[in-house]
Amino acid sequence: MGSASRDGVPSGTRQIARAVFPKGCLAMRIRDHLGTVFSDEEFREAFGDRGRPGISPGQLALVSVLQYVENLTDRQAAHAVRARIDVKYLLGLELADTGFDFTVLTGFRQRLVDHSLGERVLDLLLERLAGQGLVCAGGRQRTDSTHVLAAVRRLSRLEFIGETLRACLEALATADPQWLAAWIEPSWQERYGARTDAYRLPSSRSDRDTLAQQIAADGYRLLEAVHAAKAPAWLRDIPAMSLLRTVWIQQFTRTITDGVQTVCWRGKEDLPAGRALIASPYDPEARYSQKRGSPWTGYKVHLSENCSGPGQPQLITQVVTTDATANDATVVDTVHDALTSKDLKPAEHLMDSGYASAELLLTAPTERGICVVAPVRPNPTPQQVRSAGFGKSAFTIDWQAQKATCPSGRSSRYWTAGVDNNGRDAIRIRFATATCAPCPVRDQCTRSTQYGRQLTVRPQEQGALLERVRAEQTTEAWKERYAARAGIEGTIHQAVAVSGMRRTRYRGLTKTHLGHVLTAAAVNLIRLDAWWSGTPLARTRTSRLAALELAT
Repeated sequence: MGSASRDGVPSGTRQIARAVFPKGCLAMRIRDHLGTVFSDEEFREAFGDRGRPGISPGQLALVSVLQYVENLTDRQAAHAVRARIDVKYLLGLELADTGFDFTVLTGFRQRLVDHSLGERVLDLLLERLAGQGLVCAGGRQRTDSTHVLAAVRRLSRLEFIGETLRACLEALATADPQWLAAWIEPSWQERYGARTDAYRLPSSRSDRDTLAQQIAADGYRLLEAVHAAKAPAWLRDIPAMSLLRTVWIQQFTRTITDGVQTVCWRGKEDLPAGRALIASPYDPEARYSQKRGSPWTGYKVHLSENCSGPGQPQLITQVVTTDATANDATVVDTVHDALTSKDLKPAEHLMDSGYASAELLLTAPTERGICVVAPVRPNPTPQQVRSAGFGKSAFTIDWQAQKATCPSGRSSRYWTAGVDNNGRDAIRIRFATATCAPCPVRDQCTRSTQYGRQLTVRPQEQGALLERVRAEQTTEAWKERYAARAGIEGTIHQAVAVSGMRRTRYRGLTKTHLGHVLTAAAVNLIRLDAWWSGTPLARTRTSRLAALELAT
């Protein structure tokens, strides 16, 4: 066994690595600049104190990040530890070290999830970099989100209910095969023994409806059998049974009249909201959503990075993972709280319009000391969109008297303070029907034939701020200031192209978030390597056709 040098790398490993990589490589530069990135002590709470010593948690954390640096599977990562000199150098291992079995990485990730230590990987890396002055509080940061596909296939509605029932039967066959064998009918094994695929389903609409009725009835029969007095009570607590119960409630209506059962699909208007509607029996936390005409089932990830200037590398500072239906504006406080706790709070935060709100623009500078730079959407009233008729700006609001005056000089009757559909403070102002009915310019004011004009406005201070920001964002100075936000798009592309962030490797929100944290740490290491080696940032690629247009 060779002696270890001051940086913890065995002398034999160092000599061979220097000979094979005379100019160094990513793994070697990480070790040279950061030393032991993760210590075992930081992950001690996830491991027991008794028994023989296990594999170093700090090394497993670094290998987990390395997986995303090179987009490796567990088997490939374990083989790299066993066979690659640069990885042995990074981990400080002897050349003869045999590494570990690839299944150890699965267990390590599960321990991180079980003990809520997933965030610690990125936090420890940022803490080490902050000590070297490579990242700090103040300055400028930017945030954006992108969609993440779940590690499940998309299902039609008929496939979904068939797979949900089949997954439940599989779980029961594993948990209590004797009970299921005594209860199940032979036809069920033929009907649910194989995966429910579209090409196995009937082609005609009537036959598909009949099959859906059969699956629904079978599901209700199974639920009744499991909840019967003779069935083991613990079967009801199996997660697959709870999922079946929830899915059947969401998808069907059931009525029993004179002992005759009638089961029907729920109509689209009767389905739960998207944030509650289960989309897959194999990942119950994944949700269906759509953005700009692109639908997906899965999650959404929000990345924040510093962009203060040429004196520091651009590094990801915070990762937030939500279900696909979550509004971007709901994560802003989470991002700011996390950055503040890491002592990485920015002085200026660039975001797109999806994150912006009047409350955020108004309160962030005073309550958090963060200047949020984000465009606000234009006035969304139909009159404003059509550029015809009387928009909100055509009305005069008397905040003291709590009345609005229309362009014809008539006053409103109702003034109601409350919240809008997103839970934000709003005031609804309505004119009486008798006031608007005889108005000669009614057609330019409202399309309603039964009620008077209604306005929904923000509280006075917020409304004034929105109008000021709408005016500012048309100026060249504001556009130049906001242009730096576009750089986060490149970060998202790098995470997708290099680390495969577009599709999660794992099922469930918590494990998906762990994958995103590891991705962020991996992107940071790649960028640090470019920073240390003097590799300049890539220039924005321009097609030849676009270049011709720019030249003219």
